[in-house]
Amino acid sequence: MSLPKRVKLVEVGPRDGLQNEGRIVPLEAKIELIHRLADAGLPVVEAGSLVSPKWVPQMADSAEVLRGIARKPGVSYPVLVPNLKGFEAALAAGADEIAVFSAASETFSGKNTNCSIAEGLERFREVCDAARHRNVRVRGYVSCVLGCPYEGEVASGTVAEVAGRLLDLGCYEVSLGDTIGVGTPGKTRAMIEAVARRVPVDRLAGHFHDTYGQALVNCYAALECGVAVLDSSVAGLGGCPYAKGATGNVATEDVLYMLNGLGIETGVDLDKMLDAGAYISEFLEREPASKAARALLSKRLRQP
Repeated sequence: MSLPKRVKLVEVGPRDGLQNEGRIVPLEAKIELIHRLADAGLPVVEAGSLVSPKWVPQMADSAEVLRGIARKPGVSYPVLVPNLKGFEAALAAGADEIAVFSAASETFSGKNTNCSIAEGLERFREVCDAARHRNVRVRGYVSCVLGCPYEGEVASGTVAEVAGRLLDLGCYEVSLGDTIGVGTPGKTRAMIEAVARRVPVDRLAGHFHDTYGQALVNCYAALECGVAVLDSSVAGLGGCPYAKGATGNVATEDVLYMLNGLGIETGVDLDKMLDAGAYISEFLEREPASKAARALLSKRLRQP
């Protein structure tokens, strides 16, 4: 199978990564991290989430983050919104792109959003309509595409239906999330092939967690299917508060190292990504989860 010549990396560390940290990262550090990620050449850097701070206290200052960043031309800074109120807050903070989210599991949807899949999609209909009238781009997420912590196996047909509904609502792209990291390459390929019968593959993105050490090979399987957009998180930050035991997103440094080795263009500078990952890891007082980052940073120290 032929691989894409160019891949868009969507950096989710400042949102999907930091929202799962036990330690609250202050506003100034979040802004500095976002600046470093944009300077590394990432075309999309998620800036935060306009959800209730009661449920996700780490994202309580997302509006301030959005107002405080110095935006780099050509870079998108989307924020996650749960409803119309969240969209209005994002708009007031200067957002020009938002993200909405659903799930392929009814139980997970109930735990995550306190509503059914159908109710959640109907809630996002008014958000997408409002965004269209304000020329705000909307990206969609589907959680639990390869398994659910409550229901186990998830039918690819359900994933395809939910992804298709998000596309119909007006999402320009739909990210397929292996929220608990249980997927394997074969299952990833089968799921994407099923979804691609409902949503064009060039409108799909892959979002893989590394709980079972499969994230990078699942990224490769997605590339083999023609997916040319991958979500990743600097230093491998992340997890899921509603999926016990789920570890971080695939590390941006690991994905970038793989793509560079395959000769696939991204426009992202690996050395600058290493610096960004080292910055936030030092702040959190731990090593990066990225194996490529640990190896390359160690190599730097050994150089005269």
